[in-house]
Amino acid sequence: MTIAAQMLSLAAEARQAGRILANLSSAVKNDLLLRMAAALEAAGPTLVEANEKDLAAARQSGLSPAMIDRLVLDDQRICAMAAGLREVAALPDPVGEVTSMRRRPNGIQVGRVRIPLGVIGIVYESRPNVTADAAGLCLKSGNAVVLRGGSEAIHSNTAIGAILKGELKNLGLPPAAVQVVATTDRQAVLELLKCEESIDLIIPRGGEGLIRFVAENSRIPVIKHYKGVCHTFVDADADFDMAEKICINAKVQRPGVCNAMETLLIHKDIAETFVPRIAQAMRAKGVELRGCPITRSFAPDVKVATEEDWGAEYLDLILAVRVVEDLGEAVAHIDRYGSLHTEVIVTRDYHNSQRFLREVNSSVVMVNASSRFSDGNQFGLGAEIGISTTKLHSFGPMGLEDLTTRKFIVLGDGQIRA
Repeated sequence: MTIAAQMLSLAAEARQAGRILANLSSAVKNDLLLRMAAALEAAGPTLVEANEKDLAAARQSGLSPAMIDRLVLDDQRICAMAAGLREVAALPDPVGEVTSMRRRPNGIQVGRVRIPLGVIGIVYESRPNVTADAAGLCLKSGNAVVLRGGSEAIHSNTAIGAILKGELKNLGLPPAAVQVVATTDRQAVLELLKCEESIDLIIPRGGEGLIRFVAENSRIPVIKHYKGVCHTFVDADADFDMAEKICINAKVQRPGVCNAMETLLIHKDIAETFVPRIAQAMRAKGVELRGCPITRSFAPDVKVATEEDWGAEYLDLILAVRVVEDLGEAVAHIDRYGSLHTEVIVTRDYHNSQRFLREVNSSVVMVNASSRFSDGNQFGLGAEIGISTTKLHSFGPMGLEDLTTRKFIVLGDGQIRA
């Protein structure tokens, strides 16, 4: 069978399974997720063994430490995957929710009810936990899912998928509700993106190159999130202790993720004091700084920032630093160089905090908190399916409701249209 035929068959099987999932009760779906969580924990040694094959290949191919960190599947992350499934099981089920009901002058009642999208295709890199996270959210929202992970995680993803499919089978549900593409041939992605009759939505998760490739080649609607150029603006009235703590966390805790800070903006009125302080703190954590001329005048050992640095997603211990005139210039910088992901202001000025919330157009805007909180789990959505930086049909971290749509329902008692 050709790769094209394989993908058509796989997608069609998922479509059939999705019809069954759409009508499952919340109790059945929750029981399934809890069983999957327990099965993942029980299979810990098997998953770690599979992951070691991927890690060995990654080291041999020269992947960066940050990329290898994304790939690691240890006991802690397996427990986190299981916990994510349990959290999703505990969340309210959006399917079947009547979101509105109005009576028209002729007596008919017109309402809207949430229904699953159908089949979700996920194309992703590294992070084997995405396999379980995505499957959990899709299943809880009544959708079948087709998972195509990166070649660097093929053994890990296949092992996780086998466990999830096994629990579907144990409950008498179609294992095809969770489809894991077993081939690393890139042609499989291209063929999957042509399956518009069976797949309703594609969500790519990974680097900018992957997402642009998917968006340019898909016949299916795509949720796009090209990159995470996240900014923190330290305002003139900021508490320096708070600002330092937030900036260090945003840059250093996990530099290889999309909600890590990539550019630090500092109000000119505090630059003389705060620039040397934050530069010293960042250097102590191994961060390379690239700054504007004013930044370098207060911290001469900072490297010269180029135009490319302002729009860069480093995913590493590198930080661009710019001193700005005021909040307005900070917002203008974010508008020009940002990626609509996450922006933060650190300030004690209520007026400025509210202005920042209003004027910054990104999908997540924060006051006095680390950008690392920009995450579906942290926002109470359960395991996150992805982040959208386009406004149709979702904007920001995506949870269960974002995997549903609404259909109209009409209740009458014999009305006819004149």
